[in-house]
Amino acid sequence: MIFHALRNPASGTVAASMLFAISMLVLTAATAAAADGDGEPDRPRIGLVLGGGGARGAAHIGVLRELERLRIPIDAIAGTSMGAVVGGLYAAGMTPTELEDLVASIDWAAAFRDEADRNNSPFRRKQDDEQFPIRLELGLREGEVQIPLGFIQGQKLGLILRENTLQVAGIDDFDRLPIPFRAVASDIRSGEAYVLSRGDLPTAMRASMAVPGAFAPVVLDGRTLVDGGLVGNVPVSVIREMDVDIVIAVDVEFPLYGAEEIASAIDVTAQMLTILIRKETRRQLATLGEGDFLIRPELGNFGTTNFAEISRAVEPGAEAAAAQSARLSRLALDEAAFEQHLATRRQGLRSLPQVDFLSVVDDGPLSAGFLEDRLKSGTGVPPDAAALSADADRLYGLATFEHVDYRLVEQGEQNGVEFFTRAKSWGPNFLNFGVDLEDDLQGDTAFNLSARMTRRGINRFGAEWRSDLQIGTEPYLKTELYQPLSFDSRLFIAPRIVLEQTNFNAFADQQSIARYRISDSALALDLGRELGLWGELRFGAFVGKGNAKIKVGDPALPESSFDTGGFEARFQVDTRDNAQIPLRGSRVDISFIQSDQGLGADFKFQLLQTEMATAWTRGRHTLNAGLVFNTSFKTDDLVQNFFPLGGFLNLSGLARGEISGPHAGLVRLAYYRRTGETAPNIFDAPLYVGASIEAGDVWQTQSDISVSDVLANGSVFAGVDTFFGPLFIGAGLSEGGDSNFYLSLGRSPL
Repeated sequence: MIFHALRNPASGTVAASMLFAISMLVLTAATAAAADGDGEPDRPRIGLVLGGGGARGAAHIGVLRELERLRIPIDAIAGTSMGAVVGGLYAAGMTPTELEDLVASIDWAAAFRDEADRNNSPFRRKQDDEQFPIRLELGLREGEVQIPLGFIQGQKLGLILRENTLQVAGIDDFDRLPIPFRAVASDIRSGEAYVLSRGDLPTAMRASMAVPGAFAPVVLDGRTLVDGGLVGNVPVSVIREMDVDIVIAVDVEFPLYGAEEIASAIDVTAQMLTILIRKETRRQLATLGEGDFLIRPELGNFGTTNFAEISRAVEPGAEAAAAQSARLSRLALDEAAFEQHLATRRQGLRSLPQVDFLSVVDDGPLSAGFLEDRLKSGTGVPPDAAALSADADRLYGLATFEHVDYRLVEQGEQNGVEFFTRAKSWGPNFLNFGVDLEDDLQGDTAFNLSARMTRRGINRFGAEWRSDLQIGTEPYLKTELYQPLSFDSRLFIAPRIVLEQTNFNAFADQQSIARYRISDSALALDLGRELGLWGELRFGAFVGKGNAKIKVGDPALPESSFDTGGFEARFQVDTRDNAQIPLRGSRVDISFIQSDQGLGADFKFQLLQTEMATAWTRGRHTLNAGLVFNTSFKTDDLVQNFFPLGGFLNLSGLARGEISGPHAGLVRLAYYRRTGETAPNIFDAPLYVGASIEAGDVWQTQSDISVSDVLANGSVFAGVDTFFGPLFIGAGLSEGGDSNFYLSLGRSPL
């Protein structure tokens, strides 16, 4: 009919009208087809490529800030390593300001250490890091030592990424994010690039920055993925495949060292890796056309591991983008159009539904009740990212899993949070190590090496068997089976065997006359209760044997053998933020022993041992107050029950264990100031300087106990929290003029 009207002259007016209508329809359809997915007017699609570079990648935030200031829309993002993190968070809806605040607020050293917040760790795990401070855990399986696949498991970093992407938690196709996104990782098995375009966004970002050796690989889609920088550090080819017309590439790779800067094997290795990475980067950048953009922030030798000063990298990114503003401005939208562009992106963000249930998925021996008892997040309200991360941290604090994460899930008409765990691949037996060195730099040295093997999760109630071995000045062998009696893991029984040796000085008329070597063996059974995550209360019975032999002194002095037996009660509290150099929190250890001849003991007596310490911090300044009081009843002549004093922060002017007796007391006030890092990157340790005032004494009889004759001592010291535990160098002085210098490594006396 339309064809007929067009050919009929009498129908000219009608034909013209219909032709106009058809033209408008065609034009409208063409315009709609040419418009981008946001429904914006026809314009070139702009893709952003963010390269890897560790802490240098914070420059991407400055670039994003400047691009938004210039009102340049971004239609697709591809990133590698830190570029994938910044790009993924931006694609998920975070603004440049929010990104800048985030990187500035993260404690990067803590994030990369991967330790659970100590407040979320069970009391037994607090005992582990107090007694075995070396930051290394190995596995033992079928007689072979197992090593973790990465020094860092990425647990804390993964939770940070999860918290900041909850608003897109239900999106598993990265094209449906507010900005379509791709992360590039390396398949360590094939050596090829693997482009992540769907799945779980935080996992994709974490896989892209899993630096081999430092971070554990991410197993995903049947592949073992590590840092994408190995195969595509500036993935221009990936963004091309996202149907963009113009590419803006940001390169933050570390520059090659000059000849004069290569001074060690480490420098040579770093240069080699940079050359290998840059080869592929140059190939990718060579594909950029005249209409594309390359932004290289002037970061100089700012280190890839310099996360302690990461915010310094933001501004150079903004400056580098601003330097190309004349060209970039040709891509800019007017103010109204850009606001519409941002509003359209925000439409991709959903409000979070209320949580109807919490569950844990674990394929290990632990019961669901045991694990779910540790979840404290509320239901009936929208998910709280901080509370969910704390729940994951409490599960991770069990030290049974190498990774704990959570996701929002739907089951029928209900919405919930599902936590899922992955058992440590280097288990099921775990080895922890400790060192304890104290040297007065004058030939008197005490040195111990210790190891603990723990078999965790023996049964569904969370039973564990741990055995300790120490060699050196004070050797011991201990083994204990810890068996909870219920799902909530509060009540437990704990049979144990202990073999140990200690040294004590004996005195006559305030003069040391001998040093004794005390050997003890005991078989004990305890009934106890965990007190939340902060403490433990035990009651038990024990039987054993021992002897006291002269190590140094007159051989004519008496030696003895003895049988032991009795009852013991012990109350312990630990709320410290750090077991070695605490900045806040308290430690309490009170024990009472009743020696009972009815259980085979040679003597009837009581021992009371009390040790307390608490720390307060304001800014960089910390006060640490301590109290020790040990006393005995009816044991004034039993050398095996003597308590030693002397040593660093334990009457610092005296040598280690220089005085001892059946009654001992000490008060201490220590001040220390955190002065900074040994160097500005995540692998370096905080440095402290401080001083102490100490007062204490030992007494040979109860009637001698008096505060009027206590010995005043003091010290000055400097310490650094190392991989092996705190290292202190100090000088102590007593009121009598005695002085000592100390080198201390390992378990801290604070």
